[in-house]
Amino acid sequence: MAAKKSILKKSSITFLERYLNNASPTGFETEGQKLWLDYVKPYIDDYWVDNYGTVVGIVNPEAKYKVVIEAHADEISWFVHYITEDGFIYLRKNGGSDHQIAPSKRVNIHTKKGIVPAVFGWPAIHTRRGKEESPQLKNIFLDCGCTSKAEVEKLGVHVGCVVTYPDEFMILNKEKYVGRALDNRIGGFMIAEVARLLKERKVKLPFGLYITNSVQEEIGLRGAQMIAERIQPDVAIVTDVCHDTNTPMISKIMQGDLKSGKGPVLTYGPAVQNNLLDLVIKAAESRKIPFQRAAASRSTGTDTDAFAYSNAGVPSVLISTPLRYMHTTVEMCHKDDVENGIKLIFESLKKIKNGHDFRYLK
Repeated sequence: MAAKKSILKKSSITFLERYLNNASPTGFETEGQKLWLDYVKPYIDDYWVDNYGTVVGIVNPEAKYKVVIEAHADEISWFVHYITEDGFIYLRKNGGSDHQIAPSKRVNIHTKKGIVPAVFGWPAIHTRRGKEESPQLKNIFLDCGCTSKAEVEKLGVHVGCVVTYPDEFMILNKEKYVGRALDNRIGGFMIAEVARLLKERKVKLPFGLYITNSVQEEIGLRGAQMIAERIQPDVAIVTDVCHDTNTPMISKIMQGDLKSGKGPVLTYGPAVQNNLLDLVIKAAESRKIPFQRAAASRSTGTDTDAFAYSNAGVPSVLISTPLRYMHTTVEMCHKDDVENGIKLIFESLKKIKNGHDFRYLK
């Protein structure tokens, strides 16, 4: 049996690696946004950049009916919060950083003078006294090799400097993408690939397409909130990640049954517009694209909520990529889910009509 042909080019994976390896912490996404915009420029007609760094590539900018496909560009990180007199550095979270994975990790402190390398120090196992010395935000600290606060500051480090992990992209077993910040730069990659496919396959859409890479999702969907007001879209297809629940220590009763390799995940919930969701499901079924289902409660916790409840209500849908080990430096997803997510967005766009009316009652 012949192996199925990938829709991704070698240049696509090269871009994905560069994009993931580049630090893009919440509030400091600029360098990553430059990479993303440079990649999508050949496939768009115009673009916007807003005051906080969200980038929007536009196809058919003159069209009145506007469809968004969206991801968020930022990754969790840390802020320098307090420097002790003997040169140790304490931190605050920038987004949902996991303090329990920090000890013994290497980090980059971003300063005006450049990158300052450091490590999360941690007492040796021989010296610790049990559970009371487990990693907590109040006891994890950075060591950048200095012996005084003055020496740290001489390197350019000050309160407010952002701190990221340097862990880089790799592929496991030829099918699993691994790295930090797949949440949700894998979505940014997917919408960029949709733009490429539309251009290369000469698909003419009857509406304006706004390929949106939003900032500041990790601290409250803020970039999406801002850009939704500017675009004022008629439809939004949002990407993010969700939990692969088929690894140890996760309760399927609490988290649902979702598995990497079985397809992108479609979410049911109040923010998801059901007629738009039905359109996406029909697109999947008509093209035999595998997908999984999940249920949200009050909110999806993604940029879907920001778009759905903006501008008097925007029909919105969420397409998620199952992810293992979220908010660690070894986030992992299946390449088939990424490709099927790209296909699902691509095929869904082809089903949306100019002026498409998604209202429940007409």
